[in-house]
Amino acid sequence: MLTMIKNKYRPAPPIPMTVRHWPDHVLTQSPRWCSTDLRDGNQALATPMNPQRKWQMFQLLVDMGFTEIEAGFPAASKDDLDFIRRLVGKTSDGVTIQVLTSAREDHIRQTLAAVRGLPRVNIHFYISTSPVQRRVVFGVDEHTVIQRAVDAATWIQTLALQQPETQWTFQFSPESFSATEPEFSLAICEAVADVWEPTPQHKIILNLPATVEVAAPHRYADQIEWFGTHFSRRNAIVLSIHPHNDRGCGVAAAELALLAGAERVEGALFGNGERTGNLDLVTLAMNLHSQGIETGLDFSNMPRVVACYQACTGMDISPRQPYAGSLVFTAFSGSHQDAIRKGLAQWQPGNPWEIPYLPIDPQDIGYDFSGIIRVNSQSGKAGASHLLERERGIHLPKWLEPEFARKVQQLADEQGGEVTAVQAATLFEETFINPPGAVVLQGYRLLPGELCRVEMELVVDGVTCHVMGNGNGPIDAAFHAVPGPWYLQHYEERALNTGSSARAIAFISLVDAENDCTSWSGVGIHEDIVAASFAALCVAISRFLSAENDQRCQTILAGWGIMSGATVY
Repeated sequence: MLTMIKNKYRPAPPIPMTVRHWPDHVLTQSPRWCSTDLRDGNQALATPMNPQRKWQMFQLLVDMGFTEIEAGFPAASKDDLDFIRRLVGKTSDGVTIQVLTSAREDHIRQTLAAVRGLPRVNIHFYISTSPVQRRVVFGVDEHTVIQRAVDAATWIQTLALQQPETQWTFQFSPESFSATEPEFSLAICEAVADVWEPTPQHKIILNLPATVEVAAPHRYADQIEWFGTHFSRRNAIVLSIHPHNDRGCGVAAAELALLAGAERVEGALFGNGERTGNLDLVTLAMNLHSQGIETGLDFSNMPRVVACYQACTGMDISPRQPYAGSLVFTAFSGSHQDAIRKGLAQWQPGNPWEIPYLPIDPQDIGYDFSGIIRVNSQSGKAGASHLLERERGIHLPKWLEPEFARKVQQLADEQGGEVTAVQAATLFEETFINPPGAVVLQGYRLLPGELCRVEMELVVDGVTCHVMGNGNGPIDAAFHAVPGPWYLQHYEERALNTGSSARAIAFISLVDAENDCTSWSGVGIHEDIVAASFAALCVAISRFLSAENDQRCQTILAGWGIMSGATVY
């Protein structure tokens, strides 16, 4: 970076306002929307859309609810001219086709000829107004620029009167408005309005573009409010904005400009356009949607919008693109996952949307909850448990979540990447339901007697054996049948599903009596809750034994009446 920049770059001067009202305003309604995807967005592509892709994009925009679409610059491109002609007879009365033209008479004549036969047309002409454009590009004074705008407005009005079958709208843009002196922008727009003589019943559009974003968004809002309070026919114009994104603030500038009185916005899907792009209409519209404002645009199938945009433009969507990117509703962080999971568990349809870390319901725009929580080495217990719930419908007790999460994190570290829901479910089954181990439940019988008596058929080290125990209940009796250096820390049981064939699931956690810091959990699933509980106990014991040395294991099995693989009780 250069160290001496003061003489190279100069800050944009402030707008002469001692009082501004826009900071106290609140947005309550949506603006009018105009898509420039087929003109500005198309022009900015290294390989512009062919007719087929342009038509596909046009149909998408109409389906989404855009009623104002800038379809091309017919005097500047044969492709644009051909596309405009293709629209004749194929646009509904509710869609206005906007066409761009420079202030040149020949361009204006070609443009009006191109739209002949279209029912609703907005003729949009521009002329650049900033001091550097007047000095460097045109080499003319302010009066000459204004006269050129007046001449262009006159030609447009005269030629439009010769095509009375079309419903006309006139639009003027003082291009480079963001870098133009407020007084000059006002003067040239007043001169154009004097030609067109708008009324509240027949308004014109004055479009004030941030052709190059030259300052912070609040300055653009100041420009819009200053213009709106100084223009003489304010109730006879639609105040429109066209922000670009050179400073990365296009959406912010648009929202502040709407607070400042703008009624209409021009932009492109996902901010496509020259240099850093236009205003991103998707982000702006969804921002309003998230505040409870009806936008009139349909983003209920965002995957379709993304797919069509990518196919037509050849451009990619960043995984972090607001609302549309593949990761924007995804949490890898453990604390975020825990908050989202708890929020979703408490939220009921019809209630206000208040889910931590999710500004909108992904279902609003065609996504489901399957990708909300994804797990890698940075994730925690909530993420691992969520994957298991989604894949197998198993809701873990809180005390089991940390142990399962450690296993999932270990797998993520080993793989060096994300753990899928299928992998998490498989890991759970192989660790807590069917682990490799010495003790497997084959069956059981409850025997009559004063105490609860249970006989369990087990496979121990590959050999079938029977053990028996007495207790206050089945679980207590089972513990006496297979005694060891452990005690029961946790036990839970519940139905896994519903119906006459519902299965039960049981969770057991054993703690090493000689090392209270070590616990071993097991899970059993069976139509019979007692069998599920006994199976969970056997899994926990198997996991305990697998971590012990052979001598300690033999001592424990001897306590059951099992010696060196023999099966007696």
